[in-house]
Amino acid sequence: MPDPAVPPTPPVPLTALLAREDLGLRQLAGPPAEGVVVHWVHTSEMADPYPYLLGGELLLSAGVHIPEAAGPGTSYFDDYVSRIVAAGGAALGFGVAPVHDTVPEALVAACASHGLPLLEVPPRTTFSGVARAVWQLMARARLAELRRVTEAQQSLATAASRPDPVPSVLRQLAQRLGGWAVLYGPEGTEIAGAGREPGDEARAALTRLGEVVRPVRQTPQAGSAVSAGTAGTRSGAPGAGVRPDHPTPPPNTASTTSPARRTDPTGTRPAEPGDALRPDHPTPPPNPASRAGSATGATRPAEPDAARAASPPGTASRASAASPPGTASRASAAGTRQAGSGAGRAGARADVAPDRPALVPPADPGRPAPSSATDSVAGLHLAAYSLGAGHGFVLGVAAPQRTAGDHTVASVAAVLLSLLTGEQQSGTGAARSSALVRMLLGVPPEEVASLLGDGPWVVVRARPDGDGAPDPVAASALGAALGSALVDPAGDVVRVLVPADRAPADPLPGWTLGISSAVEPEDWPAADTQAARALARARATRAPLLRHGARPAFADLVPPGEAAAHARALLAPVTAHPALTETLRTWLSLHGSWDRTAVALSVHRNTVRQRIARCAALLATDLDDPDVRMELWFALRHI
Repeated sequence: MPDPAVPPTPPVPLTALLAREDLGLRQLAGPPAEGVVVHWVHTSEMADPYPYLLGGELLLSAGVHIPEAAGPGTSYFDDYVSRIVAAGGAALGFGVAPVHDTVPEALVAACASHGLPLLEVPPRTTFSGVARAVWQLMARARLAELRRVTEAQQSLATAASRPDPVPSVLRQLAQRLGGWAVLYGPEGTEIAGAGREPGDEARAALTRLGEVVRPVRQTPQAGSAVSAGTAGTRSGAPGAGVRPDHPTPPPNTASTTSPARRTDPTGTRPAEPGDALRPDHPTPPPNPASRAGSATGATRPAEPDAARAASPPGTASRASAASPPGTASRASAAGTRQAGSGAGRAGARADVAPDRPALVPPADPGRPAPSSATDSVAGLHLAAYSLGAGHGFVLGVAAPQRTAGDHTVASVAAVLLSLLTGEQQSGTGAARSSALVRMLLGVPPEEVASLLGDGPWVVVRARPDGDGAPDPVAASALGAALGSALVDPAGDVVRVLVPADRAPADPLPGWTLGISSAVEPEDWPAADTQAARALARARATRAPLLRHGARPAFADLVPPGEAAAHARALLAPVTAHPALTETLRTWLSLHGSWDRTAVALSVHRNTVRQRIARCAALLATDLDDPDVRMELWFALRHI
């Protein structure tokens, strides 16, 4: 039976419907209900319901369409059931009364012959009641799935904050999925793993699956059979059923199928390795004449165009009132499929030698690899996720079963692992770490600046609007907005080292910024002082952004060494008290304003008065004298 174009809702096990005592359903024929799920409900009294089914339905009928001449000696029931099976119907529910007192024996025999579960719907149970029960069970399953995903997200986030974040995330993911989780490096080697390790066959298939989603690093040579970033493996090998979650068109549709392979509408064709390829996210497949293959690889036979042409107008709109939201749009999408056979086998390739594994080169070499792909090997469900940092890391998962929410849980783990492995393992992150270590070991900043990028640089000091110190998340967001990862959240101020060509030109909402002039690495400390002064003036004047104004001055006429010596001698009485020095500098920069100085320093105005009075006493000078203020300002600029 082909896989249906299922909606994004949890399926309902047929056993759950049979267990509802209020419905009173009874299975008369078909395979055991334990392996059957229902994705939606549809009611139809058409003799040929095929054009109105999308697959996965519990089809309900009262037998109005059955002619009087139909009986055990005719082919009516066999044709009717075969069309339901061909459309991918999950089960058939036959309502007893008012048309038929019992379920026709010929219908029971046909369902048993074609492997279609047949349910008897008693007279007291309405079809709308069956549909309502299905939606209720779906809602409960959806709620349980959301609760499970939420709990998994919390546990994965907690694991990511532990001292060994990568192994912790993998252990938590393996525990949540009941299988094995592994992290592959850029070269395809296993970096870390957790959980129950699979067998060699599944392990090798998962490794090949990782190559499908790993970004292409180089263009393959002409004639090469290998290309990382496509979906497909050699025929017959484990992993031949690789399904990219975001499928790409096959390189040559004509080479994968031929019109000669199309069979009678009621027949089937043999399963092929590529038939199991299907997107995990339901999208209209490129092949109109066949639906995505089931787990066994069987596909829906091609139907002559005349059969669809004979469908009455408004097929997509004639879905049952019991159908879930979105049914009409899915029916419409299903009706827009173009003619062709076998094109849905993403990446199936006929010219690959059967004795060597190969990945199929995409039709467009510039097209990116899918972000995730799935496969089934040795009874295990395999999945691979490309980590978003773009450095070639891949998350692999092998689980004994694939339940609702597994893809979401694994995607959350992939996002966390992207954050944990991306920046630290990238060339930029490694260069920054190297620069930091070298400076800690005594290497001058100008000698390691080349590892961080080309200069010159500016220092940005930022303080969030309102009360409270910025948290690390807010500091990181500020660095991202400024285009730099060189961020230092120090107390109530965030310092960011930014290349001069990325210096912010406009204010950032929620922040007050002070920006230094552009300097070379050897002048970074001086630039930090400039940014601090600019920030203090910006807060005092309530300006969202203020730059340090560098222009020629008379102070530049004095040699720096002599100026520094004079400053140290003049300010010696107050430099032993950092609070006094900073208060004097801020007070002078704000032209002796008590209120603005208090705002800039986040202290009371009386504290400012007391400190300035103390400075005047220690320096034994009159701070109301403009010449004294000018001389002190000149000195403060050199310490």
